[in-house]
Amino acid sequence: MGYITRRLFNLLPVLLGITLLVFCFLHLIPGDPAVVMLGERATPEQVELLRERMGLNEPLPLQYLAFLWNLLRWEFGTSIISGIPITEEIQTRWPATFELSLVAMLIAIALGISTGVLAAVRKNSPWDNLTMSGSLLGVSMPVYWLGLLLIYLFAVNLNWLPPSGRISVEVGLNFQPITGFYLLDTLLQGNMTALMDVLAHLILPALTLSTIPLAILARITRSAMLEVLSQDYIRTARAKGVLERWVILKHALKNALLPVVTIIGLQFGKLLGGAILTETIFSWPGIGSWIYEGILARDYPVVQGGVVFVAVAFVLINLLVDISYAFLDPRIQYFRHHA
Repeated sequence: MGYITRRLFNLLPVLLGITLLVFCFLHLIPGDPAVVMLGERATPEQVELLRERMGLNEPLPLQYLAFLWNLLRWEFGTSIISGIPITEEIQTRWPATFELSLVAMLIAIALGISTGVLAAVRKNSPWDNLTMSGSLLGVSMPVYWLGLLLIYLFAVNLNWLPPSGRISVEVGLNFQPITGFYLLDTLLQGNMTALMDVLAHLILPALTLSTIPLAILARITRSAMLEVLSQDYIRTARAKGVLERWVILKHALKNALLPVVTIIGLQFGKLLGGAILTETIFSWPGIGSWIYEGILARDYPVVQGGVVFVAVAFVLINLLVDISYAFLDPRIQYFRHHA
């Protein structure tokens, strides 16, 4: 518990640095923010009113302190375009991003770890070469290109899956969200029709989003497994007659999971903030597409609130990954206890 408390305190400078960077980057954009948001045809009175309303007439240090004070109260202001409070927008949209990222990460974990293990066990085999070539292709493939290709193939040509959205209009008329997580809500309501429709809408964006973490996990798992399989205790287990599948799953894979868990945490954090292209292509109503729309409209409160929220989520996920190390490797807990 003491370690968790120390880690939480260590996060404070990181979070403070994030807020400072977000604040500075937005104020480094050329032009008057009030004029940019209102447009060139805005009258001087309208511009001055917006500057007063947003506190843009104050010195930058005072603006930053006001920004921090609002963050501590979980107040990000109001969208200039929609007039909806930023916190309300985040509460509405983050379940969609989290659900998409979670499904994509589960696909990446299941396929990435299994293919990586098989590639390590069958080193230099055709399967190993295919896995490494496929992972290289997955990392190199642009997400927007893959998304458009999947839409063209499975939605336009084959008409198997919907091309965009989170739920069909006709199905959504008989579906009332409870938590904002549509998969969970459909199960709670026992609405199997809505569940199948939500799953159909999830497949293409989740596959698109899972490509890069899947490829990275496959390569990292293979590398970690090869290192573990060369250890003396693996040879000892085999010499004792332990079944090969138990040698792989119980002895090798468990000890190879530490770097894999690190990558899972980092990639899941990236998915939460890096789903902008995927959400935009598939018209997914999440945080990523919302930030993108805010950037296009120069809606500063939206961009500030969205980026800070994603950054905080990324930092907290990495904290959870760091804490999980102690459960995977007791030696880490020992060293922390004696540090």
